Amino acid sequence: MSWQRPMGEEVQRSDPVAGAERLPLLEAQLGAIYEVSCVLSRSLNLRETLREVLDVLNDRIGLAYGMVCLVESETGELLVSALHGEEAQPFEPVRYGPGEGVIGRILERNETWILPRVGDEPRFLDRLGRYQPDLPFIGVPIRVGEEGVVGVFAAQPPRDDILGARARLLEMVANLIGQAVRLAHRVEREQRELREERDKLRREVKGDHGFDSIVGRAPGMRLVFEQVRQVAKWNTTVLVRGESGTGKELIAAAIHYNSPRARGPLVKLNCAALPDTLLESELFGHEKGAFTGAVSQRKGRFEQADGGTLFLDEIGEISPAFQAKLLRVLQEGEFERVGGSRTLRTDVRFIAATNRDLEAQVREGAFREDLYYRLNVMPILVPPLRERVEDIPDIARFLVGKIARRQGRELAVTDGAVRLLTRHRWPGNVRELENSLERAAVMSEIGTIDRDLIHIAGLDDLAPIPLPSPASPKVDLDDPELDERERVIAALEEAGWVQAKAARLLNMTPRQIAYRIQILNIKVRQF
Repeated sequence: MSWQRPMGEEVQRSDPVAGAERLPLLEAQLGAIYEVSCVLSRSLNLRETLREVLDVLNDRIGLAYGMVCLVESETGELLVSALHGEEAQPFEPVRYGPGEGVIGRILERNETWILPRVGDEPRFLDRLGRYQPDLPFIGVPIRVGEEGVVGVFAAQPPRDDILGARARLLEMVANLIGQAVRLAHRVEREQRELREERDKLRREVKGDHGFDSIVGRAPGMRLVFEQVRQVAKWNTTVLVRGESGTGKELIAAAIHYNSPRARGPLVKLNCAALPDTLLESELFGHEKGAFTGAVSQRKGRFEQADGGTLFLDEIGEISPAFQAKLLRVLQEGEFERVGGSRTLRTDVRFIAATNRDLEAQVREGAFREDLYYRLNVMPILVPPLRERVEDIPDIARFLVGKIARRQGRELAVTDGAVRLLTRHRWPGNVRELENSLERAAVMSEIGTIDRDLIHIAGLDDLAPIPLPSPASPKVDLDDPELDERERVIAALEEAGWVQAKAARLLNMTPRQIAYRIQILNIKVRQF
């Protein structure tokens, strides 16, 4: 015979446990509940914690063959998650569907089930083959707030006449287990969300700093791409060289995020931004009390970059005194924090960048020769923008897309504006090109950057340069895709802004083209 009670009803109010017999039982149960609560608060490893809970209940109050089954979110079935006893490790996965056997019915009906004798209940499946048929069995639902029943907690008590009291104890323990399950589910959900966010950010960062973020088809850039692909595989020290604004930091990021160290940190430091005293603290860190204001210990960039890459920009700006300290770290991978005496080691890949002529500095004695050779293991020279004019159209469109994302709107750049951009020198290189386009975008009310806005962006003061013939094909003036304004501008550009010559190209009179220039609001360029 089985004995059940609906949820919320008291179990056997007339339990014959009274007087002197009740006090030891209550003390044992209170002690067991206290130990269970301690076990559940120690660790977030749910399976291990549940197994310890079952051990406590067996050792303290004789609840043997404890079992915890939790609902699988994917299937809705009960999966045996923890068992008591050495023979239970490891055990084959055992499942119960809702309503299947005694365990499944506890889940389905959300109620406690007491069997005075296991062998008398034909619905008891005993798939684990471990419960004694002549002993009682108690199973209680594990509930978690709004989630309802999330599992079943069961055990086999010794044969006695206090099953109701033991069932109440199991229900109290099941409530504690439910709180632990809820916490475990919350932690698991948050960890899953963090992993998904981490993976998403890694994909975005790799996309932003991969080869796709470096635009260029010029021969000089193709050589840079090949060098980056090859050196990214190894831990070789890299020296990125080039004028200011050519994208040396992008090259360093592309090396890091396409290397085996991509999961480690990329730590950057501009060496020109700090004096020697602060630079040493930034790179090596400091101990508490090392100097005025050092109120706590602080890790430096070398420690922060452990397992990843350290990018030192403007390396040619550091003083000879600090060069000696940097050389030791590059050679030995060892350093001490400022104010400390303990030698620390780091596993860091070094990438340095400079726009200085380091060879000239070595000859003048301003840069240590041994440090130069330590840094110049794999030099990568990024060509200036004026030496790869053929890349300007692609770079301009890429930068306009980047600006559009920042401004949160659609932006487009006209072919006429692009052609104008290719006719100028860029002493500030890509950085200056981006600034000019952003200024033009700010002035554009309709989201179109045309050549007039490029003029407004301040490019009129720059000296024009001739385009290489492969990069400056003539515009087909009969192209139906060109509107009238674009056609007139293209003719003027081809004619060197000589209106009479442009008129002949368009089969117009000088008077007609002057009128078109006026009504189309074309700003005439003077050379």
